[in-house]
Amino acid sequence: MKKFLIASVAVSLLRNIALAQDAPSASASPSPSPAGTEETERVIVQSQEMDITREQIVPSLGATRYTVGPDRLDSQAEGENAPFNQTLLRFPGVAQDSFGQLHVRGEHANLQYRIDDVLLPESIPGFGQVLETRFADNISLITGALPAQFGFRNTGVIDIHTKNGAVFQQGDATVYGGSFDTISPSLEYGGVAGKMNYYVTGSYLHDGIGIENPTGTANPIHDDTDQYRMFGYSSYILDDTSRFVLLTSGYHGDFEIPNTPGLTPQFTDMGRSKFNSAALDETQVEQDAYAILAYQKKAGDFNMQASVFTLYSSVLFRPDNTGDLIFNGVASRVDRDIFSNGIALDASYKLNDQHTLRGGFFFTEQHATVGTSTLVFPVDADGNQTSDIPLRIVDNSGKYGYLYGFYLQDEYKPFEQLTINFGGRFDIVDAFAHENQLSPRINIVWEPLKGTTFHAGYARYFTPPPLENVEQGTVSKFNGTTNESAIQKDAVTKSERAHYFDAGMTQQIAKGFNVGIDGFYKSAHSVLDEGQFGEALILSSFNYKRGEIYGGEFTANYNSGGFVAYLNAAYEWARGTNVSSAQFLFDPDEFAYIKKNWVFLDHDQRFTGSAGISYTWNDWSAGIDGLYGNGLRQGFANTQKLSPYETFNVNLSRRIQITAKTAIKIRFDVVNLFDKIYQLRSGSGIGVGAPQFGQRRGFYGTVAYDF
Repeated sequence: MKKFLIASVAVSLLRNIALAQDAPSASASPSPSPAGTEETERVIVQSQEMDITREQIVPSLGATRYTVGPDRLDSQAEGENAPFNQTLLRFPGVAQDSFGQLHVRGEHANLQYRIDDVLLPESIPGFGQVLETRFADNISLITGALPAQFGFRNTGVIDIHTKNGAVFQQGDATVYGGSFDTISPSLEYGGVAGKMNYYVTGSYLHDGIGIENPTGTANPIHDDTDQYRMFGYSSYILDDTSRFVLLTSGYHGDFEIPNTPGLTPQFTDMGRSKFNSAALDETQVEQDAYAILAYQKKAGDFNMQASVFTLYSSVLFRPDNTGDLIFNGVASRVDRDIFSNGIALDASYKLNDQHTLRGGFFFTEQHATVGTSTLVFPVDADGNQTSDIPLRIVDNSGKYGYLYGFYLQDEYKPFEQLTINFGGRFDIVDAFAHENQLSPRINIVWEPLKGTTFHAGYARYFTPPPLENVEQGTVSKFNGTTNESAIQKDAVTKSERAHYFDAGMTQQIAKGFNVGIDGFYKSAHSVLDEGQFGEALILSSFNYKRGEIYGGEFTANYNSGGFVAYLNAAYEWARGTNVSSAQFLFDPDEFAYIKKNWVFLDHDQRFTGSAGISYTWNDWSAGIDGLYGNGLRQGFANTQKLSPYETFNVNLSRRIQITAKTAIKIRFDVVNLFDKIYQLRSGSGIGVGAPQFGQRRGFYGTVAYDF
């Protein structure tokens, strides 16, 4: 029954809202009263003013910011039904990986997510997308030399501004479906009630390609998924200068792990040495839920936003005991979860026309638990199986972790065209190690001419390892078994420390036509990376002793009338040397090579690109977009790379107005138009498990009813 909880909550919320809106209809006049209209308009205006004020509390201040709004979100492949990671792939410098992972500027994850300028606590990464494109009004990627308010996860900030009842005063019921047995009904509803505006959405997804296919065939084997999501936003106006905002979310995902036919058995289990690998039955269950309550206050030149949050996230991998033992000699049931609670405060004060001070703090307490129950075979000194009766080894652990962050900075404007933002932050982590760092930050923005902007910045970064991804197992428990580590060393995974430099410019060529270029360089110690080690499709963290990343980006955007076009291109180079923690995860030969040589990081992809064109005419809209990847790394110690690929998608839609408030929208999408067969992962490389191929061609249709 758990998997129906989220859907039930969403439906219940929507039903109650609808009843609340409809209840007075029997006695109400056909048109709302002037007093009611005036109150609603006042709430809408205040909400919008508070949104603008909130933006000034934590602005990007010289960092590189890319933003897409409703037009771009609607014109991309699959529109609002696109998985959230596919939406982010339309930003510059974002590389596609398997399991829904993204790499920004040559880094593995290390992204922080903010919803309506409130920091979202970290979840355990899984296959499913906890966030949805549907509830976003606009999405920004902030990267480069980040100002001091952004700490811990520093590769980039995904800043999502959601729909809310002040601007989304309607309902929307949608059914989306097509290839790979895809069916996804969803419901949205928003409005204003007294001093409160609200927005809620709930959705269900079933399809037959939940995880990337390990083969290049059109239809994967054993790859069904069922996913349930809900999101809620509510804002209550206390007075002209303050409000409360409540954000809630729930997600549940069931996944089958896809199979590769024709694998050769390697072990004997209880006398059985044959097994059809196409019949393996591994599964994974993912859950995620959070609630965030924020208070915003404006008092003259002082603005602040304080928030409290709680989050629970879990991933459970269930093996096929018999099949996994016969093919791998190991069958491991892995259950990870994390529970987080915390508070955050951001504030700004305008001293005068030249100086604006900003400061704040962040604290979170986390508790991560790992439960494993592993079946293995005993082996001799040469690794040969000595018995076909498996042993069960239980290895459970838990760990508390604490993060503290404080920052202070000054936005200084000596004259109108020049802004210098300088300051710093002090961060502390107390988890597997006690570490801290004082991190200076400075950004300079110069606008010599209208439409021409230069920026440059430096940031010192401090990045603790994700508590939920640090291995907590006991290596020696598996000595003398098929899961024995060839390397027994297990140094503590430490926080990454880095120097980051960024510079670029943007230029308005003409009205609606803008271009930008940006370059970056990062030098780091204790470089954090993650990989899949073993058969369970769960990531584990480790460090390289040294690392460096550099590259550049180009972006162009054009928006005029009904015509929208964009082009992004990026180059990056990412490498590291000498694995300095969690060494037991590695093969001895590969470990020895990395110790003495610089190697490309597994998420290094030299070139990435994205482009799209759309046109809207009356009630019709059509678009085409594409992605390009030069290929991620593969082979021994990542010494090789995969082949380049490009995919194209097209869409056509029409909106049919029925009444002043109701309309039907019909849409048709083709994903991977030319049915390109391309490989994201080959199954080889550092921390890479099975092969994964990108989605083959798919046809999708959408029918939406606005009311």
